[in-house]
Amino acid sequence: MTPGSSFELLAEDGAARSGRLRTPHGSVETPAFMPVATYGAVRGLGPEALSGIGAQMLLANTYHLHERPGEQPIRALGGLHGFTGWRGPWLTDSGGYQVFSLGDRMQLDEHGVTFQSPLDGARRRLTPEGVIAIQEALGPDVAMVLDECPAADADESHVRASTERTLRWAERAAAARQRSDQWVFGIVQGGSLPALRRESARATVALGFDGYAHGGLGLGEEPARRADLVAEVNAELPRQAPRYLMGLGRPEDLLSAVARGVDLFDCVLPTRHGRHGVLFTHDGLLHVKNARFKDDPAPPDPRCDCPVCGRHSRAYLRHLIHSGEVLGASLASLHNLRFYLRLLEDARRAIRAGRFAAFVRESGLELA
Repeated sequence: MTPGSSFELLAEDGAARSGRLRTPHGSVETPAFMPVATYGAVRGLGPEALSGIGAQMLLANTYHLHERPGEQPIRALGGLHGFTGWRGPWLTDSGGYQVFSLGDRMQLDEHGVTFQSPLDGARRRLTPEGVIAIQEALGPDVAMVLDECPAADADESHVRASTERTLRWAERAAAARQRSDQWVFGIVQGGSLPALRRESARATVALGFDGYAHGGLGLGEEPARRADLVAEVNAELPRQAPRYLMGLGRPEDLLSAVARGVDLFDCVLPTRHGRHGVLFTHDGLLHVKNARFKDDPAPPDPRCDCPVCGRHSRAYLRHLIHSGEVLGASLASLHNLRFYLRLLEDARRAIRAGRFAAFVRESGLELA
């Protein structure tokens, strides 16, 4: 057990579970959503605003922070906690997703990945051992192993090869750990192949990580198929270890995964939608840039408890976004994040009360 860290299951309702992840920088009540702070910041929102809407844990990206400003300046200023001013828990992704998203700029081999930087054209090398070392310098509470994330349309032989490579990399990452105060999560791959994902899960568990993540999903598969894959993998994972679904999704995707036993989530969708004037509400998506909201005095969502809905109108948000005011994107992002955070707050309460299925019905969301 990593000193200062633990995961305790507090309640289960069917496969849905609520727990408490304790870290050296605070506790996270699960299921929980982590706002994405790729470069160490959630765009347009400071630590006070994020803590004010109930954010518990943030996610940053190892690859991008390695590019700039580099892990050593961050280490010198107290790691992510001291460098950014967010004193609560941090999780860092490993850069494995960039193997997929920057596929035209990378070369992959058995030993690691070489990227050609989109910033300056320089070549940057990531290896399983190097990624652990970078994250130990960054100082998050939870670090991820380097994995290979294959494209959704990859053929079965390619998916199997990448899954087996991810396992070899995971073994190397586990052997490279130096810090005893940092959790490391293994990542399950296997594309949309149920048997391969189960095989990957069993082999990853055998390496003895602190928690486990579902990788390579949300890349085009049908929601119902994804839900089945998540359920099958969770059946192979230790009950007392936290489970993390990486990089997605819509509110209904989150609840669908909670119903199958997932504890942690992240996604850029709430902030990306906010920057484009698309708001999540209890009545569905609201495209606040539409002309019909020009004189609308109503808050974005009358049932929302966020500071945006408590103070501002749809008309004002529309004006800010149409005018290109940075404040518009910030307010819309703040509202959307609060919607996501409250959704999982309500899910936690429902699980602990033994009424998660009723909560899902009352939400009006259609789950896979």
